[in-house]
Amino acid sequence: MRETCGLAAYRASRWADALAELRAARRLTAQSSYLPLMADCERALGRLDRALDLVTGTQAQGLPRDTLVELRIVESGIRRDQGFPEAAVVALQIPELTDGRRRAGSARLFYAYADALLDAGRPDEARYWFGKAASADVDGETDAAERADDLDLLTFDDLALDEDARE
Repeated sequence: MRETCGLAAYRASRWADALAELRAARRLTAQSSYLPLMADCERALGRLDRALDLVTGTQAQGLPRDTLVELRIVESGIRRDQGFPEAAVVALQIPELTDGRRRAGSARLFYAYADALLDAGRPDEARYWFGKAASADVDGETDAAERADDLDLLTFDDLALDEDARE
């Protein structure tokens, strides 16, 4: 029940409620799979230090690989919120990113990496990873294809300025 309430509150962006319910669910079940969502709630509430503690603390050790990948995605967002876009990129440079195997969370990982690259001022690399995310996103979880297309659009804003200067 607590897990369901926590997930519903999370999806409704009710961060404090989601965090309270997910903490309770974690205490009752002793499952650490809630850590990424809990850290993301702390992040959304602006408590970046608490979020980072959840992501990098002792409770994050020995978790299943898919949970660790989700924690890295949240960590990347925390690093971006802190104003460290390159650290956000580095947080996602894990074996699952480049080992060539597709997993259930590959689209999310590739998307987060592309978004971090874009934030770090590396649009060419971001375009490539948005493309990878789009090809891995068989369920349509992300807008990776649209983001890749947006990066491919050519803009000619400078042409208008040049025409004005000639007149």
